[in-house]
Amino acid sequence: MVSIRPLSGTSWIFHVPNIGNVPAMAEAMERKHIAGSTDGTEEGDMAGLRDALSGLDIDGVVVGAVWSDYQWDRVNRVCGELGLSVFSPMWRKEQSMMLREIVSSGIRAVVIGYYAEGFGPEWLGREIDETAIRDLELLNRKHGISVIGEGGEYETFVIDSPMHKHPLEISQYNTEVGRNSGTLDVIKLVKGSREHGP
Repeated sequence: MVSIRPLSGTSWIFHVPNIGNVPAMAEAMERKHIAGSTDGTEEGDMAGLRDALSGLDIDGVVVGAVWSDYQWDRVNRVCGELGLSVFSPMWRKEQSMMLREIVSSGIRAVVIGYYAEGFGPEWLGREIDETAIRDLELLNRKHGISVIGEGGEYETFVIDSPMHKHPLEISQYNTEVGRNSGTLDVIKLVKGSREHGP
């Protein structure tokens, strides 16, 4: 599992909120974590990815890009330079359908940030389930947000999936709420349990 941490707190390409918790996610999946860094500029993002991937014994990279040509192009450019294939299983899929596929596959994610009109503090920590998807579709019709959050309208944190050996539970956090924005900063994660299997 590769993550690129922006030293400036911003990134043109990569997910930023709660990036410091990726090592715990990798541990829960029993995956090796490879950390890179960036100065937050476009060139810094690409250099950070190039440095993190260089020398790894891998054939390709899986990315979660959906509609961002910018992100998809930059990742493909770096991987092309390194002779790596890029797998984008969600690329150009219809958003509501894909979100439902994600939920039905057993991936559990909670909202850790929102940055668009229509959201409120009640979204922080909310799990993406069928009810949440219907509410996101309503926000799409009313405010034009991306149902999947591809425009940065909201960010999520995966707490469980079929790849997890054990789920994660957020046991300590801080929240910061503004007019049309809110962030849940995860301070502590603990090993969770499954009542009915993965």
